[in-house]
Amino acid sequence: MMGWTEAVVPHIKALHLGFLAIWVAGLLALPRMLARHDDDLVRREYVVVRRATHFGYVWAITPAAVLAIFTGSLLIFLREVFTVWLFAKLVGVAGLVAVHAWVGHTIIAVAESEGEHEPPGALIPALITAVLVLGILALVLAKPELEELSMPSWLVAPLGRQLPFDVPNR
Repeated sequence: MMGWTEAVVPHIKALHLGFLAIWVAGLLALPRMLARHDDDLVRREYVVVRRATHFGYVWAITPAAVLAIFTGSLLIFLREVFTVWLFAKLVGVAGLVAVHAWVGHTIIAVAESEGEHEPPGALIPALITAVLVLGILALVLAKPELEELSMPSWLVAPLGRQLPFDVPNR
């Protein structure tokens, strides 16, 4: 007999993949859109491109990123997957978060300094995103045995220390 966790996992996984696809597509598209912020554009065209990048980042890509991370975290706990390859995958996800933050910073810099900030080309962010995504896919699909990697002891065993602050009792 299947429990509720086994029944809900495929649905959460489908949501996770959908949100991840939107997030990655945005990380590939937004740098290309940013590259269109050009001084040679007519003012009206500049406003359209700037609003599209801002709207896409705030209302599509960032919510998709948050939901992809949330559903992925939920899957980790529902499936109880606490392996070394998963932690390596999370390093790749942290890289995607860094690219996401950089894109957001660039959108703000372009908007606040119209004509003064030269947006970077789209090739380097796209390559970084592609390498991170391919690395994450390789880890998820291959699930390699990485247990033989030497890890610091503080990462593999609880230290039994108290928190550096008082926890209120309620």
